[in-house]
Amino acid sequence: MFNPQLATFVCVADCGSFSQAAEKLYLSSTAVMKQLNALERHLELKLLERTRRGTVLTPAGEVIYRYARQMFADSERALREARAAAQAARSAFCVGTSILNPCRPFMDLWYRFCGHFPGYQLHLVPYEDDHQGILGEIGALGEKFDFLIGACDSRQWLDRCNFLPLGEYRHCIAVPRGHPLAGRKELTLAELHGETLMMVKQGDSPSVDRVRAAVEAHPQIHIEDTPQFYDMEVFNRSVQTGHLLMSLDCWTEVHPSLVTLPVDWNFTIPYGLLYQLRPGADVARFVALVRGNGPA
Repeated sequence: MFNPQLATFVCVADCGSFSQAAEKLYLSSTAVMKQLNALERHLELKLLERTRRGTVLTPAGEVIYRYARQMFADSERALREARAAAQAARSAFCVGTSILNPCRPFMDLWYRFCGHFPGYQLHLVPYEDDHQGILGEIGALGEKFDFLIGACDSRQWLDRCNFLPLGEYRHCIAVPRGHPLAGRKELTLAELHGETLMMVKQGDSPSVDRVRAAVEAHPQIHIEDTPQFYDMEVFNRSVQTGHLLMSLDCWTEVHPSLVTLPVDWNFTIPYGLLYQLRPGADVARFVALVRGNGPA
């Protein structure tokens, strides 16, 4: 954090002699004198007077000595604060949050188990629900985030992270507010005959595949494939086209122009805690606490 020649100068000034400073610094007297000579040449100042009884600070040396002492104190304080900041960074969980995958369920867990992590803090890290970039966000677990919360049985997601189920969301159908079905309290598949239903194609999510198989048993329902992972553009397209959208009960408030309605089926998808494949000790300990106690 500072010039070692300056530290040698302060030591000589404190000791009053080159020989005593050399002993304290585990150097030879010659090495100490060379460092002082180099410092004086660099500063173009005479800092010490050599006398028979030792060394004495010059007026310029007294000024440099005073500021050097202050610099050393500031340097030590800076190091303490930097180490404390580094420790604080290690003593925090970074939790991702987005419109479709809000961190609220994690907050409920945190307030149950935070007593096991004294001194720990939470950093909420927002991210975009981008169907093209979501796999990159999942892959950032352990770097950008420690935890995400989301509905998940995607094979592509589970290749990139660990998943601890916490509960289930119900599959529902989102209906544009101006649609004739928007006033219904619950839908049946028969009521969807003649409609276009937007939903994810088969092959990545077992729970979605089961729903899709049930819908395909009604050929009168036209299915429009969406991107593999939803983002706001999917919800916007439903509103713009007037098409129905396969949704979840947790997304009721995502788009104000859509009404999310239950369907007379029992299809659900698990939601839970996503974390890196090789978690650190504290992340693993938090997961173990949640797993051992179960959801509230």
